[in-house]
Amino acid sequence: PPRPGITGILMSAAGLPVCLTRPPKLVLHPPPVSKSEIQSIPGILPPPCRKTTKKQAKKGKTPQEVLKKYLQKVRHPPDEDCTICMECLSAPSGYKGPQPAVKPDLVGKLVKCGHIFHLHCLVAMYNNGNKDGSLQCPTCKTIYGVKTGTQPPGKMEYHIIPHALPGHSDCKTIRIIYNIPPGVQGPEHPNPGKSFTARGFPRHCYLPDSEKGRKVLKLLLVAWDRRLIFAIGTSSTTGESDTVIWNEIHHKTEFGSNLTGHGYPDINYLDNVLAELAAQGITEESLVQEKD
Repeated sequence: PPRPGITGILMSAAGLPVCLTRPPKLVLHPPPVSKSEIQSIPGILPPPCRKTTKKQAKKGKTPQEVLKKYLQKVRHPPDEDCTICMECLSAPSGYKGPQPAVKPDLVGKLVKCGHIFHLHCLVAMYNNGNKDGSLQCPTCKTIYGVKTGTQPPGKMEYHIIPHALPGHSDCKTIRIIYNIPPGVQGPEHPNPGKSFTARGFPRHCYLPDSEKGRKVLKLLLVAWDRRLIFAIGTSSTTGESDTVIWNEIHHKTEFGSNLTGHGYPDINYLDNVLAELAAQGITEESLVQEKD
């Protein structure tokens, strides 16, 4: 028999089993898949590809008109601070930026969550966002209206491949391919008129083709149409600015290993991503709304 190397001799001398394990291998992609093996996903309307363009914000409504829908007037403000400007609600707004056309001492309460702010501060906050007719409470993140994002134009493809993910051996896999080309930033982006980069596209992402996996896909399609999956900003991994980044909805980009933390098995992933989608205002009710 071949003689064990020095490591083997030392390990057997210490009574340890001689089994030198190889470090685990990164498996980013599934085995090759031919075109004929790719299937469309039942229950999800073709085409198996969505393109987004820039859906422009709902024009013609002033911020004051938008906010009116979500607010009740407060005649006697409580003795607490406005969490936007940190001044007392019973005193005028301390907001120092470009002055909105609202009296600084008006106070309003958001109808669903009941949090109270200077109207002046809410209008300023709305004007600093992407002015899409929706508002998110700065205190508790409750969403009013339909939140949309500033994802640049691109396309999203999705289909089934005949391979199973680790931890989901009982089903095939949904593969999503996102592709966003580089371009020029629009008025809704951090540096309008400046070009932006798009690294690492096309990006391949994976979900189990289970009932829950398909539900996540349907919600991701809503997120895509609302331009919430990507944004333009500064990459947390490379530090590059003016580049396309993920926007708070985590995806699994590693097919057969979990060395980066972006792979499988991960028993909590589907529940986590459903919670992240809900935080963007995307729930099962959204699927019904989208059909209307």
